Amino acid sequence: MGQKTVDRNEVIKFLADVLKISLIRDYCPNGLQVEGKSRISSVVSGVTASLALIEAAIELNADTLLVHHGYFWRNENECITGPKQKRIKKLLTHDINLLAYHLPLDCHPELGNNVQLAKLLNFGTTGRFGENELGWLGKAADPEIVTVANLAKLIETKLGRKPLVIGNPAKKLGNIGWCSGAAQDLLPAAAQAGATAYLSGEISERTVHEALEYDIAYLACGHHATERFGIQALGNLLEEQFGIAHTYVEIDNPV
Repeated sequence: MGQKTVDRNEVIKFLADVLKISLIRDYCPNGLQVEGKSRISSVVSGVTASLALIEAAIELNADTLLVHHGYFWRNENECITGPKQKRIKKLLTHDINLLAYHLPLDCHPELGNNVQLAKLLNFGTTGRFGENELGWLGKAADPEIVTVANLAKLIETKLGRKPLVIGNPAKKLGNIGWCSGAAQDLLPAAAQAGATAYLSGEISERTVHEALEYDIAYLACGHHATERFGIQALGNLLEEQFGIAHTYVEIDNPV
């Protein structure tokens, strides 16, 4: 018996419904970005549709690539040249579909990067904040996580990388705010929501001053490191729903 297949459009509709992509304002298209085979049997997922990930999908004979960071971002150069040309040419040559889900995956209450991060770090969730309710608010469930230093050590253990900490490591934790990826600019909203510490992936020069002046600890934990988990949950859901193969491929990224 051959590998089970499913119509691509059925998968696209299913994901659009699950992630409610029509309700979320984003700055890139969500859904099918590059069209490949009309029937799907093998999905490779990863954080970013880099050339390395595309080549891994080719090596695994996948017909579909499922990512968090796809293409065609607002204000980017529209020309299909350079690395973009090489990526898209590879996808088209090998008839591989590219499915990308950005903010709808970040904020989904069950599959999203932020809820998956909360599960990994054992946070209890108490609220949401920011546009599209992208920011999450909660507390550490582990009674031994009582200071910023404790939280930093937990993050290092769970994510496999040491976070950059801005603020007093001995500061006692109350509410913790978090948002995966490049959400450092949600720090003021996290402070206004009552967080004593806020974690995201990246950091900007201004973030240091904001953290000190809002008296909130900031932990920069890595963009890639904080966004590995939602796409895996989404790929696993496709495997469960349609009986097709799913493989997550980790492409290391220190940022």
